[in-house]
Amino acid sequence: MKADTTAIASIYRKYMTKLKTEFYTRDTLTVAKELLGKYIVRELDGHRLTAMITETEAYIGSVDKACHAYGYRRTERTSALFKKGGCSYVYLIYGMYCCLNVVTDIEGEPCAVLIRGAEPVHDIEYMSQLRYGRPYSELTKYQIKNFCNGPGKLCKALAIDRSLNKVSLDGSFLYITEGREIQSFNTGKRINIDYAEEAADFLWRFYI
Repeated sequence: MKADTTAIASIYRKYMTKLKTEFYTRDTLTVAKELLGKYIVRELDGHRLTAMITETEAYIGSVDKACHAYGYRRTERTSALFKKGGCSYVYLIYGMYCCLNVVTDIEGEPCAVLIRGAEPVHDIEYMSQLRYGRPYSELTKYQIKNFCNGPGKLCKALAIDRSLNKVSLDGSFLYITEGREIQSFNTGKRINIDYAEEAADFLWRFYI
């Protein structure tokens, strides 16, 4: 389902209530589904960059070989995953692209939801400069289609980098709010985790 950014922008003005910690400290699969339609907000230099979450993937370290903390493997990199739900886990892939994850469940249980895709909603011109270095009006149809439809693309458009690792998601510069009510969504296998043996077949990807 393709989001109508004009309609979403109107809805967005009604919802600026940040999600409470209790939202995140629940079952990871539930959180992954209910994050769809919520707004991720990045406050930066007087701008309120906002995108509606359209795609998520769940990772549960106790049973999931695709999770960085599978089998409760605690390292400097994975330490964020062991924190109480409601903070960020930002890591690099291919040594250059950041991925934003929402830590879930209780402290000590390494679980998170990867924000895989989103639709730009507010302050799109500034997001376009961050993402492509040019005004939104000058983007091609291909560039618009691929604005935030991937975790690295999303982080670039919202200026999310490793400096935002382990920050609370109810803070003042990176947070998630109530958003659009999602009536239905799709479920499928997660992407690019062929190495994860049986976990590669888990239907833990959710998207609209």
